[in-house]
Parts: sequence; structure tokens; C-alpha cells
Amino acid sequence: MTTLQLPAPIVSVDWLSKNLEHPDLIILDASIKKVTSSKEIVNQDLQIPGARFFDIKKSFSDQDSLLPNMLPSKDIFEKNCRELGVNVDSKIVIYDTIGIYSSPRAWWMFTVMGHTAVAVLDGGYPEWMKNKLPTENKETTGIYPLGNIKINDRSKCTVDAQNILFEMNNTNSIILDARSYGRYKGIDPEPRTDLTGGHIPNSLSLPYTRVLHNTKMLSTEKLIAIFLDFDIENKKLIFSCGSGITACIILLAAKLAGYTNLFIYDGSWSEWGQLDGVPIEC
Repeated sequence: MTTLQLPAPIVSVDWLSKNLEHPDLIILDASIKKVTSSKEIVNQDLQIPGARFFDIKKSFSDQDSLLPNMLPSKDIFEKNCRELGVNVDSKIVIYDTIGIYSSPRAWWMFTVMGHTAVAVLDGGYPEWMKNKLPTENKETTGIYPLGNIKINDRSKCTVDAQNILFEMNNTNSIILDARSYGRYKGIDPEPRTDLTGGHIPNSLSLPYTRVLHNTKMLSTEKLIAIFLDFDIENKKLIFSCGSGITACIILLAAKLAGYTNLFIYDGSWSEWGQLDGVPIEC
């Protein structure tokens, strides 16, 4: 059998269905509940055949941090990936049950940790179901042959609040906020009631919903057009949101549009919105 090659950072359900049986393929379900929605995850007892649960909230977040969804250490990431059976030569496709929501966060974590043979499933589980592709009952044991993935070092692809204090006034950097415009302006309440409303000074609003159509990513041509609305050519791009989840959606969109100098503010508004003494605009 030929070596499996991922065609892009995002793949179609048609591509995945054709390669479902390839031995190099690992499918990860990175679903989480949407923080701004009360809807239950649909078809929560079913999954794409062979999928393994990538638990963002527990196994793949820093459990010692008071902030949600913070990037775990490389050792924890490596250990938990090995327990999922991920190998050095694994080709990984990640989906979620909303469409494109939390799967880009898992994709970004792998790229930060140095494993770049990873892609997001365009449209996720809803698109898989829409195309009437095969499903199976979810795996209950979660026990797999131990993988051998090796994480050498965490890439410097994140910024913290101290960096933001500098970068927000740096003309060579742009901060893009993936939250809704209402939350960005402080008009709509934050889902976490202990947070102040508003946005980081000089940051720009790019709600993650702008880069999506229903459950799928917009075409590359449309993404390029969206980013051309911002003066970001040759600049450092920093992506923020509520808790580091949807920032990864617009980072993935920027990558698909051809941008490369990409960073996540991992604490995002969960940190900035409760810090004392930092500037906030509405």
C-alpha cells in the first residue's frame, strides 16, 4: 500500500471515506460542547468508523491552569497521544460534531508540538452524516496499541498577556479577535460571567463565523478576499477569542489563505477579561 499523504490542512469527507482503511490513518474526534450554545451534541452515541476521542478538556489541556483549554506540556501531550496509538508516521484527521469548531484547536496543538501530518475534516461529523457515510457505535474501552509519537519541543507559536501588552501597540503585528462582534464591542455578555466585556486595544474583529459557510470552511479564494480587508501583509498575526478554541478556526483560515507568521494568544479573553490594570476598549 502506498504511503498516505494529506493533501492540505483540511480534507473533505469524500477524501476521508476513500482512505478510511489506510493503516497510517488515525481519526480523532475532538468534540467539545459549544460554550455559547445550550444544544446537545447530535448523534453522540455514533462516530466515524475507527475514531478515537481526543479529550481537549481533560487529556489535552493544562489541568494545573486556572484558565480553560490552555496548552498542556509537551510531555503530557506526548504521553496522551501515545495512549491514543498515535505514531511518528501517523496521518491524522480530526473532526468534531459541530462541523468546524473545536477540531482546529486539536489540529493547531499537533502543529505546535511538531507533528504536521494532520488535517481538519471539512464540515466535520454533520457533513459526514449529510453524505450518508458509514458510522459505528462509539468505542467504549478507549484502549489502543501504544503509539511512538515523539514530541521534541513546543514551538514558539503562542503569546501571553505580557506579550500582548507590547504587541497591541506594535505596528508590525495585528491581533484578530474571533469572538462575535457583540462580545468584541462589549454589547453582548460574555458566557463567563466573571469577565469584563470589550476587546484588546487595537485588536480587530474577525468573528470565526465569517470564515465558515454552515459547517464548512469557505473556499481559499473567499478566505483570501476576507483577509485582504485587513492590512496584514507581512505582519505577525495573533489570534484571540474567548478561551483559545475559535481563535484556531481563524488561524486555520489564515493558513489556508497563505499566511505563515501565525500565533495564538492562549489565555485569550478568559485571561485578559479578568486581569487587573490591563487596557480594555469597547
